Formats: sequence, structure tokens, C-alpha cells
Amino acid sequence: MKDLYKLESFILEKISKTKLPSLTISLIKDDEIIYMRGFGYRDLENFIPADPDTIYGIGSITKSFTALSIMALVEEGKISLDDYVDKYIPIDLRPGGEKIRIWHLLSHTSGIPALGYAEAYIRSFIGEESVTWLPIASHEDMISFLREADKWAVSPSGRQYYYLNEGYVLLGMIIEKLSGVKYEEYVKKRILEPLEMRRTYFYKNDVDKDPNVATPYVIDRDGNLKRSVFPYGITADGGLLSNVRDLSKYIMMLINRGRSGGKEIVSRESIEEMEEIRIETPGGYFRGEGYGLGLRIISDFFGRKLVGHGGSVHVYNAYLGYIPSERIGVSVLTNAPGYSPTFIGQYALALMLGRDPEKELVYILHERVYEKLVGDYVSYKETMKVKIERRGPLLYITFRGKYVVWDIPLVPEKIGENEYVFYSPNLGAKTPAVFYERDGKIEMIYERYKFVKKI
Repeated sequence: MKDLYKLESFILEKISKTKLPSLTISLIKDDEIIYMRGFGYRDLENFIPADPDTIYGIGSITKSFTALSIMALVEEGKISLDDYVDKYIPIDLRPGGEKIRIWHLLSHTSGIPALGYAEAYIRSFIGEESVTWLPIASHEDMISFLREADKWAVSPSGRQYYYLNEGYVLLGMIIEKLSGVKYEEYVKKRILEPLEMRRTYFYKNDVDKDPNVATPYVIDRDGNLKRSVFPYGITADGGLLSNVRDLSKYIMMLINRGRSGGKEIVSRESIEEMEEIRIETPGGYFRGEGYGLGLRIISDFFGRKLVGHGGSVHVYNAYLGYIPSERIGVSVLTNAPGYSPTFIGQYALALMLGRDPEKELVYILHERVYEKLVGDYVSYKETMKVKIERRGPLLYITFRGKYVVWDIPLVPEKIGENEYVFYSPNLGAKTPAVFYERDGKIEMIYERYKFVKKI
């Protein structure tokens, strides 16, 4: 691939800055893996490097496997996307007085906002403090947990997007009821085995037998990497573990409209239905972002439709994306929280399209500006000293004295060529903070003050 060195340089920079132990990536074009590589250590304590066959949890990418399984059952005539959920599960949920349909669960449009089951489950496993323990060990436990969920609803079904892990757990139950086998076995027989994804697992026993598994890590509040555990027990909403070689086979099947090596997993029509936006999703970086059936869609990624999904179980993070019209795709896996694998995957896809992600991906542009602005600033004759710090997606003006403390968040408003406009919210008002880059120096005007960044 042209500009491969840019991608590798970007990955090395990000895993270094964010303390990612390891990252693996694959790039796909047509029916071929054109690039695969592991970066860093899959096991820090034993200095074992990661490679393209290293196993990681893929989190919510699992939802696309669940959706694909439902589409297979639709093709078999066992279910309709318009069926009500209570046709298959003994639970009567009526958000806004309306029953929930199968497609509502697939597209996160049940009207019920996230109930936090997966978050509490994962955080309990990794040893997070002050987390409610939810011993949801069976289908009956989940149904009991959800009994009054419609009272938590904020809209009737089909109207608004609220990401709901619990909805995919229900879909897993429905797959079991209709297929007569465990959800995990259905996915294995219907998808994994036909695609020869031989090292993609649900069960701890299978993972424990594999010699090439990434150690999961967390980062504590002091920024130190700590060995952790994978939260086994998550199923249809995020329980799969895989590697970029196997995920490449999955991407190629999606690019080939449901076919792989002469086998049809599902029809072209089913794949295309999964890729249709059912609901727009707010707060994205691109025009025309939405959710289909188990897949996220960006309608305008440099003029093309980008389809994919991210995944996180905190100790493992993942991204899978593909552009059907160009027949290209990417998978990215990591074994700690840190830099977003979605950003790395989209960086790679931009390069594959011949674009410059450093100038054309808005989040990369913001990151580069933040890197310039962070540092120590002084006023006239150093009468005042402040810092610009980055915390998550925001910059802060900070000063910590004995009696005076500044901790002022800065929200980006306009990123220009050499002028960067931010504001601090102030009880409904906005106080501007404008940075200028000129003559090799960075200046900040905030309220009545001018500051210059120390070199």
C-alpha cells in the first residue's frame, strides 16, 4: 500500500503516547489481505510480541455476528424483522405504549436508553471500585432485570437511537429459541466454521488452550498498566474473541455480499439490508452517520459509504470497517484502553483512498492542534503563569496556587490555519480563548490577558 510508512509511524506514535501494550492490524483489498502486522507486546511481563494471529476480545463487533445470525433465520423463514419481541421471549415491554419489534433491538431504537448491565458487569470483573454487582448468570436473570425497563424509556420504539446492550442479549435468546442450540454454537456453525475462522472463540476453555492470546490490561488512575481479566459471560452483545487474520475473512465475506469461497452465509439482500441506515446517530464526525442492523454506517466518508463497528470491553478494544464500493477494509485490535482503534482504522482507510488523514480527518486535525497548544504560558514579564493541559477531548487553562485556582475548560469552536478559537462556558455565556501561531510562537488571548507559550 502506498504511504504504508505513514500508517506505521502513526500507530507507533499513538501506542507510545497512550501506553498501549500492543496493537494488531489488517488491511483488505478485494479477496486479499494486503497488509498485516502486530505492534508491541501482547504480554508485557514476559516480553512476548503481538502478531497478526494474537487473540483479543472484539467487544461489540460481536453485534454484527448476532445481526447476521438473525438475518440467516429470516431467510430460513423462522422470524420476521417486524415480529414483536414478546412472540419469542416472555417479556412485555411497551416503551411509550408501543411494543418492541426485532428490528428495533437490532438498530438500538427500542426507546429504552442504556441500562448499564454490561458496564457494571465489566467493571466488576476488572475490579473497579463503587460498582453495583449484577449477578446476571442466566436468561431468566436478564429477563428479571429487564421487567420494568419500559418505565425507563424516553421515547416510543423506532423513533430515537439509544444504544442498548441488553437488547442484543435478548436477540441471542431468540436465536437460541429458534435454532434449538446455544447462541454460541449457532454462530460457530453458521458463520465461523464456513468462513474458516478457526481461532475465534466465545468460551474460556477454548481461549485457555490457545497459545497466542493477548494479556488484557487496564490503566489505573496514576497512569500505570495493570494486568487484568476478560469478562467471560458476555454473549450476543460483545462476547467474541478473535484475531485480525480471522476478522479479515469476515470482512471479505461482507465485501462479497455474504459469500465466501463458494459458500453463501446469507444473501446479498440481507447484507445490504444490514447496511441501510435505520436511524441517524447524533454527535458524529461525518455527514450522514447512522445505525443499521448490527452495523454503524457513515454515508459520506470521503464520498463513500463506510460500514463497520467498534468494540470495547475496557481491557480489549477493537474496530472493523469496510467500504463496499472500493472493496477495501480494515481490522484493528488492542489489549488496553488508550488510543481509539476506530481512529487508527479510519486513518488507514483514508490512506487507502489516497487521502491525507492528517489534514482531512477532523479528530486528527484537532489532536495535532492540541499537541501544539499544550504547555506552559506566561503573561507580560511573567507576572502570571498558567498551563494549558489536555484532559480527554478538552483543553484546560490551569493554575493551582495556595489561594487562587484556575481550572477552566476550553471547548473548540473554530480551528483555522494559524488561529484556533475556543471558549469557556460561563453560566450560559461564552468567554473566548483565542490562540495565534505566528513567528514560531504561540500566543493566547483569554479575557483581559495575553499569554505566550514558553519554548
